[in-house]
Amino acid sequence: MSNLRNNLHSVVDGLSAEFEKYGFTENAEFYVENDSSIATVFEGEKGAIKLEYNGRIITMYQGETGDDATKKISSSLLDKEPDPRDMKYIIAEFTETLEKKFGTGKKAQKKGASQKNAQQTVSKNAVKQGSSYDANTLASRLCHVFPELRPLYQDNLAKYGEFLGEEFFTKYGTKVIIDTIKANNPQTMKKMFQVLNEIYEDGTNDTQSLIAVTIMGELNNDQILLARCVDYMSETMAPPVIEVNRYLASAMGKKAKEKLLNPPVYKPKKQKKPGFFAQAMAQGGGTPMPPM
Repeated sequence: MSNLRNNLHSVVDGLSAEFEKYGFTENAEFYVENDSSIATVFEGEKGAIKLEYNGRIITMYQGETGDDATKKISSSLLDKEPDPRDMKYIIAEFTETLEKKFGTGKKAQKKGASQKNAQQTVSKNAVKQGSSYDANTLASRLCHVFPELRPLYQDNLAKYGEFLGEEFFTKYGTKVIIDTIKANNPQTMKKMFQVLNEIYEDGTNDTQSLIAVTIMGELNNDQILLARCVDYMSETMAPPVIEVNRYLASAMGKKAKEKLLNPPVYKPKKQKKPGFFAQAMAQGGGTPMPPM
C-alpha cells in the first residue's frame, strides 16, 4: 500500500501548480485508502476532480462535487514501481487534460477543438456490449506504454483526420515494439503484451491482422525472439503469430512480402479498337451488308 500512496502523492505533487491555477484544493474528507486502491479529491468553483489509483491504472474523474466525480476524463497505466519516465508522462498528460477542461486561452480552445474532432477509441465497456477494438484503440493504448509514440500518433490523426494504422505502425510503432522484444525487459514486456493480448482477443479482423502480420511478422521468424514472446502472448494470439512468421519465412511468404513492399508499376490496359461490327453499330446504321 505504501507504493500506491507514494505514487499517487507523486502525481498530485506534479499537478499541484495546475490544481492551484484552476482554483482546486484537496479535500481531505474524500481521501480513501483501502486494500485495493487509493483516491483523493480536489474541489473548487469549477467542480471536482478525483484521482484514483489501484496499483496498475491511475484515473482522473470529473464531477460537480466529490460525491459525483465519476465521469472519467483521463487514465493511464502506472505500475507500483514505475519508471521515472512513466511518471513524467502521466503528469504531462493529466496537465493537458486539466488545460483542455478548464483553460480559457487560445491554446486550450485549440486543443479542445482538436480533442472534439479526434477519432474515438473503443472502451472496455463497449467491447462488453459487443463492439470490437480497432487500430486506433491499439495505438492509443500503446502510447501509455511508450509515451514517445504519443506525438507521432497525434500527428497521424491530425494529418489524415482519422487514424491510419498501417502507416503508423509501419513507420513508427512496429520498430518500438520489436526493439522492446529485443531488449527483453520483463516489466515493459508485460505491459506491452497486456495491451497486445487484450486488443487481439477482442479486435476486428483488420486489427488482428495488424498485430499478427504488420507488427509481429517483423520478428522475421527469429526463434529466440519468438520464444521470448511466447512467455507473454495469450493462447489466442500465439498460434497465429507463430504461423505468420513461419509463412513469411517460406519462399512463398518472402515472395508475397517482396511484392507488397515493391509493388509492380501500374500500367493501364490498352483500350482495344472496336471491331467492324461495333463501329457500324456506333455509326447508327443497322447491321451492314457484307460486300458482294
